[in-house]
This record gives sequence, C-alpha cells and structure tokens, in this order.
Amino acid sequence: MWCAGMVGVLSLLFVDFNALAQKIPMPEGQEPPAITPLIKIASLIQPLVLVAIGVVVGLALAHRIGLSAPVAEAIARRKGIWEPLRPQIIPGIIGGLVAAIAIILTAYIAGPHLPADAGEKISGFLALMPLVTRMLYGGIIEELLLRWGFLTFLVWLAWRIFQKSNGVPRPIFFVGAIILSAIVFGIGHLPIAYLLFPGRVDSALTLFVIVANSLFGLIAGFLYWKKGLEAAIVAHMITHLVMFAAGRVGAYYG
Repeated sequence: MWCAGMVGVLSLLFVDFNALAQKIPMPEGQEPPAITPLIKIASLIQPLVLVAIGVVVGLALAHRIGLSAPVAEAIARRKGIWEPLRPQIIPGIIGGLVAAIAIILTAYIAGPHLPADAGEKISGFLALMPLVTRMLYGGIIEELLLRWGFLTFLVWLAWRIFQKSNGVPRPIFFVGAIILSAIVFGIGHLPIAYLLFPGRVDSALTLFVIVANSLFGLIAGFLYWKKGLEAAIVAHMITHLVMFAAGRVGAYYG
C-alpha cells in the first residue's frame, strides 16, 4: 500500500511547479519563488511520510472494526486480484460519476456568489495539474490518508470509547466518521483557495470549497465502508476523470 502511495507521490514530478507558482498572486514587485529540481524532489518527503503513517494506522486498526482493502490484502497474500476487485469496480464507477455530477452542480449553484474571476483562476490553476497526477495523487494518496488512515481511526476510537472494543462497531460510528472525515477532506482544500484569492476568501468561497469536496468525501467514505478501500480509490479517479473532461468543454471550473 505504501508503494502504491509512492506511485501517487511520484506523479507530482509531472507537475510544472514554476508554472503553478505563476498562478499565485504575489505582492506588488515580488516574483514567485523559483522551484528547483532539488526542492521539487525534497517536497515529496512529507507526503511519503504521511502515507506511511496512514498505511500503518489502517493496517493496525481496519480489520478490528470490519474495514478492509481487499485487493491490497490479496496482493499481500500472493492471490489473484480480480475476485476482490470485481465487486468494487461498478460501485466505484457509479460513485465517481455521482460525485462528479454533484460537484459540478455545486459549482453552478455557487458560481454567482463566488468572486468574479473564480472560474478563470480555478480552471487556470487546475489546467496545470496533469490528469495522471490528479488521478494517482488524489485517487491513491488522499484515500490512504483520509479513508484508510483517518476514517478508520475515527471508527476505532468511537468503538473503543463507547463500546469498550466489544462486538461489532455500531453503524452510527461509521456514519459519524464518514461525515467528519469528509468535512476534514473539504477543509484540506482551503489552503489552495487562500493562495489563489489572498485576502478575498469570504464565507461563500469557503463554503463552496468545503461542500464541493465534502460531497465526494461522503461517497468515498460510504464506498470504503460497504465495499472496500479500492472502491473509494476507483471513485476518486473517476471523479477526477469526469471533471477533467467537463473542464475541457467548459462545463466546470476544473
């Protein structure tokens, strides 16, 4: 699982960070910092460490509370991956399509309340993120951190506190963890908004960023609970793929 995460982190090497830096407003007379190859490589260390933590947390706690990553487990046991993957593909695809549509609709509804240049800035920023990076980094890294690590920990913590680790965790623990992890996932996207709109991040933009991303987090969390981690990964990749395609025809900011 960590090796899969490493693939996601390495996909960041396809990103032109100097071009991205040009999209970030700077104080008058100040130039964006130059991103050297050494800085770019060094920036991979932190996500690799975080992925390692997420993987370890999931490995230690997931099976205690009935959560799983069926494909990863099959690989670890030297078994075929098709049987554990097959039940997750269709739910993952459907989940990704539903999430993408929900995000696009949210963007249309929120559009009139966002800064006038929101569409231009967001689409310009995302256009510099290669599709492979969006799918691998988002699909693998964020799912290992937010679902496999964080959501698992939340369910286990509630189970440990309120059930004293006895019996099967109550469904409410999963529902609560899915909601909380989805909100955290949404909040985690706010730093980009602060970079793109310095001093202009109002309540409407904040709410849009949190809600749009939390909608996906809810779907991914449910898929992880009911089908397995790989279903959430598939959904994440499909969501990015659909939003990328929609962006090419001007149907969404992405």
